[in-house]
Amino acid sequence: MPTQAKSERLMNLVICLLVSRTFVPKSRIRQIVGGYGEQSDEAFERMFERDKDDLRELGIPIQTGSNDPSGDEEPGYSIRRQDFELPEIHLEPDEAAVLGLAARVWQHASLAAATSRAVLKLRAAGVDTDTGALAAVEPRVAVEEPAFWPLWEAVRDRRPVTFQHRKAAGDAPARRHLQPWGVQSWHGRWYVVGYDVDRAAPRLFRLSRIVGGVEPVGAPGSYTVPAPAVIRTAADALVPPRQRNLARVRVRRGCGYGLRRRAVTAQRGDGWDLLTVPYADSSVLADEVAGYGADVVLIEPDEVRRRVVERLRAVVGEPA
Repeated sequence: MPTQAKSERLMNLVICLLVSRTFVPKSRIRQIVGGYGEQSDEAFERMFERDKDDLRELGIPIQTGSNDPSGDEEPGYSIRRQDFELPEIHLEPDEAAVLGLAARVWQHASLAAATSRAVLKLRAAGVDTDTGALAAVEPRVAVEEPAFWPLWEAVRDRRPVTFQHRKAAGDAPARRHLQPWGVQSWHGRWYVVGYDVDRAAPRLFRLSRIVGGVEPVGAPGSYTVPAPAVIRTAADALVPPRQRNLARVRVRRGCGYGLRRRAVTAQRGDGWDLLTVPYADSSVLADEVAGYGADVVLIEPDEVRRRVVERLRAVVGEPA
């Protein structure tokens, strides 16, 4: 099945289980999530089990339970929002980023539309939904990371990989050999965390600094992935300390949840709110603000504002 089709199905499954306030039975999931309904009973069972395994291996915790204390009703599935988001004690609570597939695939406009359809189907089926949970996977315009899917598949298959990686901009790339544990979004950037075979220690690599392709160098299932809590602790320890700067941004009402979560001040206006947002890297903040398109306007500092303008002009093909 094409990667896009599978990504859309997985994303819809995540949204279905994330926004529902109750456990969703498998029979209802089959009706709601696109790609399941046209399958035979046996094919659906195989596909559903594979999808659950893929999401769990990505660190998305799917719970099983029943809405009926007596146990007479069909058991169902759910994702608790507090388990889906990165815990506040790691990676700084004011900038907690979503871990896993849903945050990635939401960056595609076509999949955002598909998610809206999934929520409508849930409501039509009588499922009590909490659309506020969608703030965790808010759609954004983003630059494609070519290394994302090869690393995502390597995490899923527990397959070692090798790639060329620059430690910093301008540095010569160096060959890395990694047993990838997970792909994480942090402060607007994508990273892979895993066991660096050459250094015999956990390491964190930014995907945008990977040069060339990601190549498999071992058999699937050839290493063991630590528990999610161990992975998060390792990633937290590898993150460099951040300098605190402040930016002022105007955010359209109902948008910019990533900025709102870490704002230190907020002034409500007529359809727009003025936020004061801490940041460490002006380039990262410019990427984030530009990603929200017309829903966010950066007021100051001027340095970051210029970077945002450059990115927006590049999108529409105008000279900087």
